[in-house]
Amino acid sequence: MLINYFKIALAVLKRRKFFTLISLFGISFTLTILMVCTAFIDKMLSPSYPDLKRNRSLYIMNVATINSKENWTRGSSASFYLLDHYMSKLKTPEKMAIFTFSRPANAYVNNKKIVIGYKYTDATYWEVAEYEFLEGKPYTQQQIDKQEYVGVISETTKKAYFGNVKTVVGKFIEADNVKYRVIGVVKDVPVTMLNFSGDLYLPYTLAKGNYKDPGLHGDFGAILLARSEAEVPAMKAEQQQMIPKIPTNDKDYDVLYVPAFTMLEAFSRLLFGNVRESGIEKMVITVSLFIFVFLLLPTINLVNINITRIMERSSEIGVRKAFGASSKTLVYQFIIENVILTLFGGLLAIVFSVLALYLFNQSNLVPSLNLVLNIRVLAFGLLTCLFFGMLSGVYPAWRMSRLTVVDALKTH
Repeated sequence: MLINYFKIALAVLKRRKFFTLISLFGISFTLTILMVCTAFIDKMLSPSYPDLKRNRSLYIMNVATINSKENWTRGSSASFYLLDHYMSKLKTPEKMAIFTFSRPANAYVNNKKIVIGYKYTDATYWEVAEYEFLEGKPYTQQQIDKQEYVGVISETTKKAYFGNVKTVVGKFIEADNVKYRVIGVVKDVPVTMLNFSGDLYLPYTLAKGNYKDPGLHGDFGAILLARSEAEVPAMKAEQQQMIPKIPTNDKDYDVLYVPAFTMLEAFSRLLFGNVRESGIEKMVITVSLFIFVFLLLPTINLVNINITRIMERSSEIGVRKAFGASSKTLVYQFIIENVILTLFGGLLAIVFSVLALYLFNQSNLVPSLNLVLNIRVLAFGLLTCLFFGMLSGVYPAWRMSRLTVVDALKTH
């Protein structure tokens, strides 16, 4: 039965090539946009280099102190003191890494200025994050305690500053008039990974600010790493229980927020939330509405095309009904035909998506960001194809089922 429907669908598609091209273009273009966007979101949220332990991690990226009476809020990154003196005392995490976010510094090579993003970290950072070292190794706790001027640079920084040399370990790089001895080179990290991207990684004891300042606000963030994914909720609960025990040390503020988010919550907070709320509910609703509306517009267009195709096939419908074909059988056939058309569009969308992602990766619009069509993205595309096909085929199929034999033949 399905083979016959498939043959009929091919014959119908060949009959009106112009309408078929319009339908396929609308379907493939829509699905290509959705699959490319899905590939980007999947890259942002799924464990990837060097954040391969994301499923058992929580991220502290912001701190807020609030005056509940006057409704004042002061938000910033956390201080090293807050993280080291309080968050490090948590018992559930296996490890805690402390870091700053990338800040620009100027370096000069052959009288040409290059901008280097530097960040400070502790030694545990290199244990939590799984960087690929192309040469050398990370700095140790001993080097941090001694405040040695050592650093780890990215592959791109190595090429930009030193050129095409075999090794740079032991050489010096100067940024903002300060020289650091290079002890390691790591594979590049895309700038979209705020907690991990950088060009020059340095011991936190070299930070320009006073990292020993007992204030709560500063320039640092942290990664709390649980022993297993199952322990993440317990780790989050313990972290929240710790917050009321932390004094604000400021009479103008009486409430403290130190959220520890999953990567999904951190991502949604940047787009839809604030320092106190992840905004994940708003993100889910907004993304769902966007996908629905984005699919609805071409679906309406495809519905109109399908209705036109039905009217052209009215004689076929009338004859089949005259020979005993039920409305249910005809509806089923038409929906199958529409799903087949949509799947053809989906196959084209996969080809276009692969091409679009290849061009995006080659363009280097976001350095070091490499998007791919993995199983999750392809599964999303397939489900979207089926939904698209069903949604655009139900109403025309219903219209077709309402035609009587006499009306079908009269229409013809």
